[in-house]
Amino acid sequence: MASNIGMMDSAYFVGRNEILTWINNRLQLNLSRIEEAASGAVQCQMIDMTYPGVVPMHKVNFDAKTEYDMIQNYKVLQEVFNKLKIEKHIEVNRLVKGRPLDNLEFLQWLKRYCDSVNGGIMNENYNPVERRLKGGKERNSKGSVKSSKSLQANNLHNSSSGDTAGINKNSVSKEGKTGSAAASGDVQALSKEITDLKLSVDLLEKERDFYFAKLRDIEILCQTPDVENLPMAVAIKKILYATDAKESSPEEAEEYINQHADSGETEQG
Repeated sequence: MASNIGMMDSAYFVGRNEILTWINNRLQLNLSRIEEAASGAVQCQMIDMTYPGVVPMHKVNFDAKTEYDMIQNYKVLQEVFNKLKIEKHIEVNRLVKGRPLDNLEFLQWLKRYCDSVNGGIMNENYNPVERRLKGGKERNSKGSVKSSKSLQANNLHNSSSGDTAGINKNSVSKEGKTGSAAASGDVQALSKEITDLKLSVDLLEKERDFYFAKLRDIEILCQTPDVENLPMAVAIKKILYATDAKESSPEEAEEYINQHADSGETEQG
């Protein structure tokens, strides 16, 4: 079983688009960004689809927006992992921050695990929309009992507080409420835009560092005494050390390899 998957496993080279397509097709969702799955609800339902009925979907909140609500989803997921003896520690504190790379890595692992169980074949008997609706109804019905008790308590408190509070509330102008609501909406929209931009920049920086590290590893390998003078190593360094993004760099490197291959054949002849 693919509970423990190394970081160099092919699972971690699956791209964002493939992961999103996998989620959307399996669960009949319409996610466009990896961080939209940061609440943990998607992961819970993926396990529920892989092991039908094992996840208490009435405890899974697909509308989770706060870190507190997201953590509750991950608690459900970790409990299911423990029940199924899946040896995977969930980095909850990192995932709920909505960082794309952290969530991508976890979803890459999850896809590999689910594929190892079901062979990558979709469970045709599983209705993801129906499971979500059923879980939501059960959760709302339980929540409504608590809400009704809370409303009753509030009504008793309000009725005993006299008419003074009502007079004070009516003194607030409608114009003030409208202006405040509009300003609050603008602030929220701008805050969301700033957050999205920060996440995008963070993802780009991590991708840049990732590929730079790979190129640096290749450069170090090509500089080792045993291989630095081999035609292939020299050709790779020609591409790495090109001063600009010339389209001719790969052609030059290939030509260099061919020349040495031809000279090698001539010497053998």
